[in-house]
Amino acid sequence: MTTTAATYHVPVLLQESIDGLDIKPAGIYVDVTFGGGGHSREILRRLGPGGRLFSFDQDADAEKNIVNDNRFTFVRSNFRYLKNWMRYYGIEKIDGLLADLGVSSHHFDDETRGFSFRFGDAPLDMRMNKRAGMTAAELVNNASEEQLADIFYLYGELKGARRIAAAITKARSAGPISTSGDLMNAAASVIRQEREKKEAAKLFQALRIEVNHEMDALREMLLSVSELLAEGGRLSIITYHSLEDRIVKNVMKTGNAEGKARQDFYGRFDSPFRLVNGKVITPTSTELEQNPRSRSAKLRIAEKV
Repeated sequence: MTTTAATYHVPVLLQESIDGLDIKPAGIYVDVTFGGGGHSREILRRLGPGGRLFSFDQDADAEKNIVNDNRFTFVRSNFRYLKNWMRYYGIEKIDGLLADLGVSSHHFDDETRGFSFRFGDAPLDMRMNKRAGMTAAELVNNASEEQLADIFYLYGELKGARRIAAAITKARSAGPISTSGDLMNAAASVIRQEREKKEAAKLFQALRIEVNHEMDALREMLLSVSELLAEGGRLSIITYHSLEDRIVKNVMKTGNAEGKARQDFYGRFDSPFRLVNGKVITPTSTELEQNPRSRSAKLRIAEKV
């Protein structure tokens, strides 16, 4: 199947996330998760002739969806380097930033990337940036049993993390784990059959997060945003699992990833942000029917004060 911007990824919470940016026609905006370009196109539609949009994506495949617009700049990079790239382009302040932290449909459906357990012969890669870094296969074949257990528990929230790590360690002693099927076979004996799909999804999620250092990148990007956002600028972020959502919530409430509330001299809570939506925004029933992958999405919006 030929991948187009329309099939690469259906944008989640499109109107709600862009509405949350409260776009100024002449403003400067950043989409740190370009993907299929759905959110970026909607931002451009609302910008005036003097506005600018910088969109980040480290995956070379996303470049096929680049927008032909003189207000648009594509940055092929991990969003953890946001501050450096803004400095490179001479941008001191931005008026809003959007992040859709979910993995695109394209990645799950591309059997050459190893993101999904659906393709047994897929090489176990999972790198968003195929040019650099350790693959998932290298990780599962070289990490210690204890390291694997920690990864599965922390990033996959798997209760059987230690059993799965032990099973993988035992399996790799008989031969390297190279494909998605190899990994599933290695873990099969300790994954309950009635929960196989759910636990396999969590297992693959945990490896993907570790391979791409997603939590570290998210923390670095959010700290950069707190400095880059102009007063009144908006932060609109869509999360999909509890760990990343906790980090986003903490930063928006307290200004730091740990959620440690700071007080000024007068005892008032000191945070660089004001929450715009007190309650998280979730997809409507209509969107859930049209795009089942949006089911765990949560949108949080904050404003720089």
